Amino acid sequence: MPSHYVHTACQDASTRAKSFLRLKKLGLAERKYPEIRRISIWLDDHLWKPNGLTSIKIATHKGWEIVKFEPHKQYWKYINRGWKLANETRIKLDKRNRQLVIYLIFIREVEKYKPKGYLPIDVNENNIAMLIDGVAHLLETSMEKLVLGYYYRRRKIQKKYDKLYGAKSRIKRKALRKLKEKRKKQDIKWKLANIIVKVAYEKQYAIVLVKLGKKPANNMIKKIKDKQLRHRIFQASFRGIQKTIEEKAREYGVPVIYVNPKNTSRICPIHNAPITYSNGSRIGRCSKGGELWHRDVVACWNILLKALRGNGSHAPSPAGYNLDATRMLFGSNATHDPIGIPKSLWARWKSLPQTQKTTVLNRMKR
Repeated sequence: MPSHYVHTACQDASTRAKSFLRLKKLGLAERKYPEIRRISIWLDDHLWKPNGLTSIKIATHKGWEIVKFEPHKQYWKYINRGWKLANETRIKLDKRNRQLVIYLIFIREVEKYKPKGYLPIDVNENNIAMLIDGVAHLLETSMEKLVLGYYYRRRKIQKKYDKLYGAKSRIKRKALRKLKEKRKKQDIKWKLANIIVKVAYEKQYAIVLVKLGKKPANNMIKKIKDKQLRHRIFQASFRGIQKTIEEKAREYGVPVIYVNPKNTSRICPIHNAPITYSNGSRIGRCSKGGELWHRDVVACWNILLKALRGNGSHAPSPAGYNLDATRMLFGSNATHDPIGIPKSLWARWKSLPQTQKTTVLNRMKR
């Protein structure tokens, strides 16, 4: 075999070792030593070459071999947007389906622009709140129903198969793998990130997020004893949504700013006074001015004001942003009421076809 296979194997091993040491330092490693579960082969620029749009050349012990592949829908998306193939790629042998899976890497040079304004984002369990030019929008995610639905489904499977085959049965593990909770969560995250980043890019704004830390769920459940609520908080993946937004923002060159999350939903941005909430309601009243505030809306305003005080700094200087505090009927204000967007309006029920051929066939049928 070409000697570069040895070089890429060493790169793969060192990457896995560094990842294991990082997880061990954070206390997230499951074993004392790194364990390899999935094997893939790294190819550098001496081991592979692109051969048109639907095939590549791979160096073997018999010379260069041409391998044709069936492109994924994301492949055509990046090709049409001017992305370029990187010098490295990965291949993996799928023994069950007798296929060779090729992981192509695309790169593009992006420069961050100077923001003309800020787009504050507040991540919650069942919605994502964002403030666009003074108007609050709530993108409903229904994450609570998703988490609880899979929670009860998982418990039912465990109870059934533990009784029949035992706690460590292979049949039970196979049944649990069929659940698609992770895939559905990933789908929601990327679609939300795509919407938020595109809005910021069109307006040339910077995205403002709160700094949650490495393990935000551990701090949230310190005083919570309800097991179901603790499970929901862990599965809500607040930090995961922020990472997805940050990764999507890098594709478009959108700046991302982090601010201190302290008291973002508890202090009135107009009077700097505490907001009182009663009986678990998300609508609170300012203790000084008396106006009503939605919990997610006031969080967005406070995040925006912290960003305006110097790119995420927490200096006590005035932000220079005027809010409308005019009292309306029933003690509310038009600027305090969010616009709710149901999940059915922003999320696609069915994903696009994976290949270009299927896309053309679907268009012909329509």
